[in-house]
Amino acid sequence: MQQFVARHHRGLMAGVAVGLVGFAAAAFGIAPLAPDAAELPRRVVSEAIDVLPLEAQLEALADHSLALSRSQVTRVGDTADSLLQRLGVADVDASAFLRRDATARRVLEGRPGKLVSATARGDGTLLELVARFPAERDQARTHFTRLTVQRDGDGWRAFAEIAPLEAQVRVGSGTIRSSLFAATEEAGIADAIAIQVAEIFSTDIDFHRELRRGDTFSVVYETLTADGEPIVWNQGTGRVLAAEFVNGGRVHQALWYQGRDGRGGYYAFDGQSKRRTFLASPLEFSRVTSGFAMRMHPILQRLRAHKGVDYAAPTGTPVRVVGDGVVDFAGRQNGYGNVVIVRHSNHRTTLYAHLSRIDVRRGERVAQGQHLGAVGATGWATGPHLHFEFHVNGVHQDPMRIAKSSEAVTLAASERAGFEQQAQVARVKLDVARSITTAALDRD
Repeated sequence: MQQFVARHHRGLMAGVAVGLVGFAAAAFGIAPLAPDAAELPRRVVSEAIDVLPLEAQLEALADHSLALSRSQVTRVGDTADSLLQRLGVADVDASAFLRRDATARRVLEGRPGKLVSATARGDGTLLELVARFPAERDQARTHFTRLTVQRDGDGWRAFAEIAPLEAQVRVGSGTIRSSLFAATEEAGIADAIAIQVAEIFSTDIDFHRELRRGDTFSVVYETLTADGEPIVWNQGTGRVLAAEFVNGGRVHQALWYQGRDGRGGYYAFDGQSKRRTFLASPLEFSRVTSGFAMRMHPILQRLRAHKGVDYAAPTGTPVRVVGDGVVDFAGRQNGYGNVVIVRHSNHRTTLYAHLSRIDVRRGERVAQGQHLGAVGATGWATGPHLHFEFHVNGVHQDPMRIAKSSEAVTLAASERAGFEQQAQVARVKLDVARSITTAALDRD
């Protein structure tokens, strides 16, 4: 090739020159085809618009059929008339149909809290009413019931169908001024999300004693919707997907991650599981009325060591076992009233007292989080509450300290790549949520 170029270099240079000239000519020939915008012709078009007289406009507006929509949530004691009145509907026939038809009556039957939307004409007569409420128990977390009442000619028809709930991802944040629930309410976040946040960080933060004014939180969570409307019943709140809590200057973060085996849980961003051998509390987030310390005994009326934790809660509130184990005792025992004692590994036991009922039996194997009974006021109790004790080798221990120091699970190496990818996305969303609080503080 080098010899060929050396022998014919003059011919090659001439060929290249001709090619460049041809390219330039082609470019010159094409360029003039594009018109110059400054030379395009311009034309002004004017057209008169006839405006109807004001009276004619008012008549046309009066003849226009308006459809007005309004939504309400059913209440205890609602009747067909009271519900329609709150919806802005004045329709005697519709009210009678809601009382008469078996399917339509389901709008008012059963538990309150149904989301009801009505579309009515300008004169208040009903066109359509749609009620959305939980599906049957086995589908309640994934589906909802849509009950529709429609005008059908001179009559009415009602029908119900099951439809899937849809999840929307939302972000929120807030600052603690008095309590966690007050802060989430101010931020427009449901109590169920606040409970989840407290549960996630329960082994990092004692929300009863360590919460400080000025602490901040950010959360990414799911909201379940029915036809695009956020649902209002108990199953309406989805899962917390990621959360951050700054407590006393210390940053705690968590991410929901579901592994290849289908099992999910919360992990810190370094891959350390938030789940420990023992839960921090046998109840979902609740108010501690008497901690692990000296106190005035409410019945004996003398100073006495309180070697457990009391949780105030209404009678019937479910009580869960804090760790895997075997039921060692289930029955009545002196001042404890109805009591359950669970034996765990490494000579550790937990005790749950003053129960209104017992749902397990002696010798039964129980798993962390399983319900073993319900809050009550049996035995020496001045009101409904749960008395909870933690023993190690027969010695009383502070349950919160045990929960914080109990063993944690580390993410498997095979899950690391997928976890890191999901964590990066969660960080971005938490940054967005955090900016909400920052903007609010700047306004204040």
